[in-house]
Amino acid sequence: MVTKTTRYALRILGYLVDHPDKRVQGQEIAAATGIPSDYLSKILSRLRKRGYVDGRKGWGGGFLLCDNAFSAPLAEVLEVFKGTMAVDRRCIFELRDCDAGNPCPLHKHWERVRDEYDGMLSKLSVRDLKSRTAGSCSSNPKDSYIL
Repeated sequence: MVTKTTRYALRILGYLVDHPDKRVQGQEIAAATGIPSDYLSKILSRLRKRGYVDGRKGWGGGFLLCDNAFSAPLAEVLEVFKGTMAVDRRCIFELRDCDAGNPCPLHKHWERVRDEYDGMLSKLSVRDLKSRTAGSCSSNPKDSYIL
């Protein structure tokens, strides 16, 4: 239901939310989230172009969430990745002809799950991705950013 690009974008945003007052190097984000560097830069570039992330090169450079990103609904931010199908809307059986008029056996149930998911993304903001490291069950800090 969620693409790899979407999962990675959520990890990146979660990491940046936890570091609101400092610029973070791409290598640090990649190491903390387990996202390959090339993939990370493509996602950060898209987020930067849409005004959610500020990126600077050189001394003192790195990435920082823009102020408007903290309150942005996740659904709005993930729209950046619609071209890569941020949410997989295909039939669970991958039937080409599955729709309300010609439903698969799980169509009605799967539709309800997708609607709930869409509602969650609309209600939660980037700020809600704040890490759960405090009191986390895991002793590995990377686990906080790997969804």
